[in-house]
Amino acid sequence: MIEFISQPWHWSISGVMIALVMLMLIYLGQRFGVSSSFRAMCSIGGAGKRFEYFNYDWKSHSWLLTFVLGAIIGGAIASTILASPEPVQISQATINDLQAIGIKTPENLSEGTGFLPTDVFDLNNLLSLKGIIVMVLGGFLIGFGTRWAGGCTSGHAITGLSNLQLPSLVAVIGFFVGGLVMTHLLFPIIFSL
Repeated sequence: MIEFISQPWHWSISGVMIALVMLMLIYLGQRFGVSSSFRAMCSIGGAGKRFEYFNYDWKSHSWLLTFVLGAIIGGAIASTILASPEPVQISQATINDLQAIGIKTPENLSEGTGFLPTDVFDLNNLLSLKGIIVMVLGGFLIGFGTRWAGGCTSGHAITGLSNLQLPSLVAVIGFFVGGLVMTHLLFPIIFSL
């Protein structure tokens, strides 16, 4: 059974599952967006006593908190029990592009899995200028952008677009353009520091 579950599956399976979940959420009148769970967690923690934004009925999002917990548990299971014995497989062109800006991709598991390159996401790099820019400033900008855009990439791209919301289309275009700018313009500058 483990062999069947851990094998590579066709991409269309996840597409069909996402479509079914979206149809169910639309039918139930719910919206999907993982960033909403952070608001609920802050509300549970008592932030609503100091900030009006967090003062709402978080229990209406209990299904979303269950989803996020399931995603964390599923990720832990996938990365331990169902993990591939090989590093992540990426194209040679991507490997060459990463090496050109100084990011090494692992060739075996002793060098890492490759999902999070250690040249970028390593606590030892956190105190360097590159680490501060990528992890601290980048994390702040992601949080700020999520709040300013009224949701995260999954919320806008999956829920917003499936509900034909124009603000979500604008947000998704902005996410895409921002990703291109970061990848092709800013990453080479940051990693040349």
